[in-house]
Amino acid sequence: HITGIIPAKNKPIVGDNVFLHESGIHQDGVLKMRETYEIMKPEDIGRSSETLVMGRHSGRHALKRKLESYGVFLEDEQFDKVFEKFTELADKKKEVYDDDILSIVSEILKEPMGGYELLYFHVHTGKTILPTATVKLRFKDEEKEAAETGNGPVDAIFKAIDRITGIKTKLEEYLIQAVGSGKNAQGEVKLTLNIDGIYQTGRGTSTDIIEASAMAYINALNKYLLSYGKV
Repeated sequence: HITGIIPAKNKPIVGDNVFLHESGIHQDGVLKMRETYEIMKPEDIGRSSETLVMGRHSGRHALKRKLESYGVFLEDEQFDKVFEKFTELADKKKEVYDDDILSIVSEILKEPMGGYELLYFHVHTGKTILPTATVKLRFKDEEKEAAETGNGPVDAIFKAIDRITGIKTKLEEYLIQAVGSGKNAQGEVKLTLNIDGIYQTGRGTSTDIIEASAMAYINALNKYLLSYGKV
């Protein structure tokens, strides 16, 4: 504070990155025997004992420990789904924050069993182009694809989904908020659909806001189908 000089991140003992572990093999080693990579405890010098940087190199052991630190204990099948989503996100972001991980868990735990699954989508849009979306969904063992135009890429993708499902919906509410910080933060979409007078909410999260919108829309449809025994 007096000199105005900020210590380098890799400066011994006091640097921000000194106690951080990003490599998967390092994380696994620290979790099994901390002394392998740390000759002193970070908390002894007032640093946080949380030293794992979650990213593309993190393994199952590190993710499970991170979840347990928040009191989240999942069944094997649930954890497999969370880890799959985590690795997909880690390929898109340099660092996956705690908010990102908890958002994935929330999404998996609220995901209804069965229903429609998003396999593929493509949007074509621009200032002087009519927005067009192509979507492919799987329902049980059947795959269907449809294309639609709309008032923007999100509207087009919703219409394409409606064409595949044959379910008439009315979008009552559509909200977007960031999960985490930075330019590569995830976007979370929450929406409410009116299906034959029945209001059903949906939620989706992705670094691509159009994908998050499609996921939220399908999530709401699947909840509706599950509630009325149509899955």
